[in-house]
Amino acid sequence: MSKTALITGITGQDGAYLAKFLLGKGYKVYGIYRRISTPNFWRLQYLGVFDKVTLIPADMADMSSLLEAVTISEPDEVYNLAAQSYVGASFDQPLMTTAIDGVGAISMLEIIRHLKRDIKFYQASTSELYGTVRETPQTENTVFWPNSPYAVAKLLSYHNTRIYREAYDLFACNGILFNHESPIRGIEFVTRKISNSVARIKLGLQKELVLGNLEARRDWGYAPEFVEAMWKILQHNKPDDFVCSTGETHSVKEFVEHAFDNVNLNYKDFVKSDKSFMRPKEVELLQGDPTKIKKELGWEPKTKFKELVKIMVDADLDRWKQHQEGKMFPWDALNYPGEMNILKRGPKK
Repeated sequence: MSKTALITGITGQDGAYLAKFLLGKGYKVYGIYRRISTPNFWRLQYLGVFDKVTLIPADMADMSSLLEAVTISEPDEVYNLAAQSYVGASFDQPLMTTAIDGVGAISMLEIIRHLKRDIKFYQASTSELYGTVRETPQTENTVFWPNSPYAVAKLLSYHNTRIYREAYDLFACNGILFNHESPIRGIEFVTRKISNSVARIKLGLQKELVLGNLEARRDWGYAPEFVEAMWKILQHNKPDDFVCSTGETHSVKEFVEHAFDNVNLNYKDFVKSDKSFMRPKEVELLQGDPTKIKKELGWEPKTKFKELVKIMVDADLDRWKQHQEGKMFPWDALNYPGEMNILKRGPKK
């Protein structure tokens, strides 16, 4: 008998890849999406799964709509991926971020507690919880010290997932995922901003790339592999929390250098740093320790850092070339205006 999954945030990078993965496993897949004036289904279309999932309009800040979504879908598993996921924006919109990323998870846990306690629940936690890190690499037992409203909201959902597991015996789990990227990452995220800009610069469509902190270091993996980790966490024989990471750390500057190398250009000729693109409070270093998930679930990443950079740059280069040839396809890059005329809340002076 096939299983049914409900994915919140199905239109995002992880939601789209997870939908494709679960469909491949024979799941019936439902997805929650937020009604907006311009539909944002391009990732599901890009991956060829838009017509294979059932979409339900709902909002993480509206518990009644979440209740209806769970009632309609009758899921065996809920994957809570919906979030205001851009860290920088959480400084501009801290209350909204808390309502969606923190309180939204509690709403879903309450629905499961009252409606059907055997639903398995996955919470998308984040390496941003570690903030100003207390040890490197970071494990499931490392102290959290968040550095943004986004991370604090995610900390709320992390601990409530743990509390509902312990207090109400729910199968509720946290995946503490470190950065994971792909060609369908949003352009507001630094890795996709880099890959998209490098492609445009190579084709003569852009003259420079303006970034913030080039020295920040992250543990970067490949998103399609990380959604498999989410699934494995809910197939475990007991609910638990797991760090999902590559175990390596690289700087933004390294990402930039490899991206430009991929198109035979020198990044020093095109890259500038602007303080307005820096966070009010930075996270300087993140590096996860995936020992537990490797040992207990048999999951480990396969795509290495340089290969990830190449995958992203090649994809953006190919899409811009297709665009120049007049081809039509699901894509997001044309919807992004220039950044310098958008007010940003940078670090305090």
